[in-house]
Amino acid sequence: MTASTLAAPVAVPAHVLPQRSSAQLLALARQGLAEAEHTTADGLRYAAAHLAALRAAAAMLAARARPEPRRRSRITSVWALLTTVAPELAEWAEFFAAGASKRVAAEAGIPRAVTAREADDLVRAAGEFVEVVAMSLEPAHPLAELIHRAPRRVPSPKSSIRASQPVLV
Repeated sequence: MTASTLAAPVAVPAHVLPQRSSAQLLALARQGLAEAEHTTADGLRYAAAHLAALRAAAAMLAARARPEPRRRSRITSVWALLTTVAPELAEWAEFFAAGASKRVAAEAGIPRAVTAREADDLVRAAGEFVEVVAMSLEPAHPLAELIHRAPRRVPSPKSSIRASQPVLV
């Protein structure tokens, strides 16, 4: 596990946390990404890819944030919360936050809100982001820690018969 996954969870107002598990949200993100890849309309493809990225960000929040009971004060975007909870994903958060208004325009059906190139680029970026989130949420292999702590064979400094036998440390 990395140091970022071992850090203490960041307190986030309880009302902004997702109600689904990180695994469920990640599955929805992958499903949305597959939908985006098969959608022909540029605006809908862009919107589906952006929503897939939002679900991946929500998965990270579900995994790393801890609820903090307090009154609802203001609306906070998932991207702002992601930067707080997972600072290593701040550039991704800025990138997707910048595209939020285009997603809204595309969902509203505004003609030429996004080009085919923008939609394709966002589908690729969302795919990368979903995988980055998945890898950071993926638990380490259960045997990985044991493998790293396995005894190593070190030659004994003595030149007796025992020197040919391994010493466990």
